[in-house]
Amino acid sequence: MIDKLKELIAEAEEFKAQTKEEVEAFRIKYLGKKGLLNDYFAEFKNVANDQKREFGQTINQLKKTAEDKVNALKEELESKEEVKGIYGDLSRPGEPIQIGARHPISIVKNQIIDIFSRIGFNVSEGPEIEDDWHNFTALNLPEYHPARDMQDTFFIQTNPDILLRTHTSSVQVRYMENNKPPIRTISPGRVYRNEAISARSHCFFHQVEGLYIDKDVSFADLKQTLQYFTTEMFGKSEIRLRPSYFPFTEPSAEVDVYWGLKTETDYRITKGTGWLEIMGCGMVDPNVLENCGIDSKEYSGFAFGMGIDRIAMLLHQIGDIRLLSENDVRFLEQFKSAL
Repeated sequence: MIDKLKELIAEAEEFKAQTKEEVEAFRIKYLGKKGLLNDYFAEFKNVANDQKREFGQTINQLKKTAEDKVNALKEELESKEEVKGIYGDLSRPGEPIQIGARHPISIVKNQIIDIFSRIGFNVSEGPEIEDDWHNFTALNLPEYHPARDMQDTFFIQTNPDILLRTHTSSVQVRYMENNKPPIRTISPGRVYRNEAISARSHCFFHQVEGLYIDKDVSFADLKQTLQYFTTEMFGKSEIRLRPSYFPFTEPSAEVDVYWGLKTETDYRITKGTGWLEIMGCGMVDPNVLENCGIDSKEYSGFAFGMGIDRIAMLLHQIGDIRLLSENDVRFLEQFKSAL
């Protein structure tokens, strides 16, 4: 009887199957309620005492061999089905493509461009490495002008006339030099200032500056344009303009939008006032127009500028500006569903 058990063990070890049905038939034959193992376990009481130990060990070996064979065959067949499911479907893409995500800066920049494009503004771009004329002098900031201290500038050490632009107003200068009025353009881009890096400031950030030059342009035109923008961008139409100073505009103003005081975050970002500063603006100074070859007696215009980073942080509740430039995948993946 022990010899028969050993034959069954060898038979189980050599068994092969092509389908799950064959594996199930094998399992029932050996391990089922009416299978061979149950028959041999029932026969155990009739075995001579001096053979019971060897007989029991052989039965257990048969049981283990049958169980191992069933598990191995099931795993093998399931693996084949999985491979067939992946590579057998010719309609599947050749390679799995991971969905990327737009950067929050790009999301906000594209929203701003879209809003202003609806009212006739085009997009103009210029170099990030700029000369003194386009970045300062043409914008009514001659050499040694005290207002230059408002912008801590990165100069090129070997040539003090070359610098990293501190605002995208330099793009507007280039655009005015090469285009005749009417001019209606916005200039998005990265700018640089020698500032300490913290949760609220960085040595580089992003701006969008706008420019409109035509005959009989007034401050009322500026206000209505900004009113339209804040309504479309934030869904909030209540704005206020506070007198300010910029060398290249006169009169100048800071623009605040009424954000409200509905949440604790609203109190924090508005310092309890409900009002949030979003940009600077003003009527283009006649000196700037003349520096760019435009007759200031015939034409007038307005300009405005805002920080993209600050708006992105506001809209997406980002608490640290450094997150926008650290390329942390965990942070960027949060914007996969954003347009």
